[in-house]
Amino acid sequence: MAVSHSLPVALHCVPVPGFGGVARHISDIAEAGLPGYRLVVLCPPGALSARLKELGAEVLEANFGTDAGLMVSLRTLTSIIENLQPAIVHSHLAYADVVAAIAVNRLKARRVLHRSTHLPQLFTTEHGIAGDDTVYHGSSWRSRLMQTVHRARLWGTDGALAVSQSTADQMRRQWGARKVGVLTNGIDLLGITQAVASQRVVPDSHQLRVLSLSRLAPEKGLDVLIDAFSLLQQQVPGASLEIAGEGELLPQLQQQIKKLGLEESVSFPGFVDSLAAMGRSDVLVQLSVWENCSYTLLDAKAAGLKVIATAVGGNPEILSGAEMVPSLRQMNRHIAAALVAKKVREAQDLPNTTFEWTTTEQMTSRLADYYGEGQDVYHRNKR
Repeated sequence: MAVSHSLPVALHCVPVPGFGGVARHISDIAEAGLPGYRLVVLCPPGALSARLKELGAEVLEANFGTDAGLMVSLRTLTSIIENLQPAIVHSHLAYADVVAAIAVNRLKARRVLHRSTHLPQLFTTEHGIAGDDTVYHGSSWRSRLMQTVHRARLWGTDGALAVSQSTADQMRRQWGARKVGVLTNGIDLLGITQAVASQRVVPDSHQLRVLSLSRLAPEKGLDVLIDAFSLLQQQVPGASLEIAGEGELLPQLQQQIKKLGLEESVSFPGFVDSLAAMGRSDVLVQLSVWENCSYTLLDAKAAGLKVIATAVGGNPEILSGAEMVPSLRQMNRHIAAALVAKKVREAQDLPNTTFEWTTTEQMTSRLADYYGEGQDVYHRNKR
C-alpha cells in the first residue's frame, strides 16, 4: 500500500517486541490502513516489527520499551516526536503509556517543536485491566501505585480508548477516567473462516477434541481445565485435549496430567498456529480469571468452533450465556471442574449461529473518527 507523506502522522508506540494481542491489534491496523493518516509504529526489534515490515508498514525500530529503560525510552520518543512531528502519539501498554505521557506533556509545557507551535494529541488504548487489578500487578500495593500512575497520566491524555465496554468501565472505576471510547478489536471474519476451513481435520471416528490456546500461567485456569477433562473423558471416551501455549506452569501441568493418568489423551505442543489448531478441534475452552477483548474467542467464534469461557471482563460482550461458566476464582475447584466438564459436554449441542463482529476496516475507520474528536474529548475531561 502506497504511503502518502502529505497525510498527518499517527505514531503508535508499543514497548514490547513479541507478538501477542497488542501486536496483532497494531498489525491489523497496519494491514487495513488508517483512513486519513500515515501510520508509523515505534517498537523494539522483534516479531512485531518483522510482521509490520512484511506488511510494508512504516516501522521505527529503536531503543524503546521495557528492556531499554525509562530514560532511554523517553529520549528516543522525544527525539522521534521532534523530528517526525506527528499529529497523534498513540500509546499501548502501561510502559509506553507512561513514557508517552511524560514526553508529550513535557513538550506541551515547553510549547515548542522545531520552533513551531505544532503539538501532537496524545491517545492511549487500554488492552489489559482487570476488575481485581492484582491479577496483572501481583500485589495490592503495586496495584494501588499503578492506579495512581494511570490517574495522573490520563489527566494529560487527549483521548482514551478501551477494547471492550468492560475495560472502559474499569478505567472509570479504578483510574477515574472521565470519558473513554470503546474500540473493540476487529477481525477478518471471512478470512478466518476460510483459513480454518482449509485446515479442517476430520477424525476417523467421532471424537470430542478440546482445545486451549493461552499462556501456561496461573490466571488461565488450566489446572481446573485438566480436572474437568479428566471427568469429561469418563463420560466421553476417546476425548482429547490439546493445551497449546508456553509458560512457567508447564512442568506443574505435566505432573497433574501424569497423576491423573491422562498422558495418552492430553498434549502440550507449545506454540502453534492458532487457526490450524482450531481446524483440528471441536471446542475451545478458556477459563481465564479475566479477559478484555480476547482474540482467541473472536477467532474461535469466527471459525465456527463451539466455545466455553468464563463470564469475566469482555467475554459476555462476545459470547452468549450458554457459552459461559461463572468466574472460577472463588469457586471450589472440584465444583468448578464438574461445571466445566458439564458445559463442554453440552457445547456439542449448541446451535450453529452466524457470528457478527467488528471488522478490521470498521475498527480503523472508527479509530480515525476518534482522532478527529480527540481535542474535544480533552477539553471536556478538564471540566
